[in-house]
Amino acid sequence: MIKKIDGVLDRVMEPESNLSIAQLGLVKKLRYVENKKTLYIFTRDPTAPPACCTIIAKLLQTTLSEKLIQEFQIEFPDLTIEFV
Repeated sequence: MIKKIDGVLDRVMEPESNLSIAQLGLVKKLRYVENKKTLYIFTRDPTAPPACCTIIAKLLQTTLSEKLIQEFQIEFPDLTIEFV
């Protein structure tokens, strides 16, 4: 399971910097709850961007979250994936 998780974090790229989620350290921790078959993703809260960039930052965060969910669902089709 750890190798699959590491693979997902290495595959999902932030489009502006072309760095992986793992390289950027955007995921703080993951928690697997076996009886619920759920993988919880805890992300780092980036420092607040200037007001002019808030919309762009939110769109980028949403895109990365969607990509992470897609990749985790490919690797772990039997699990529910949730952001915390």
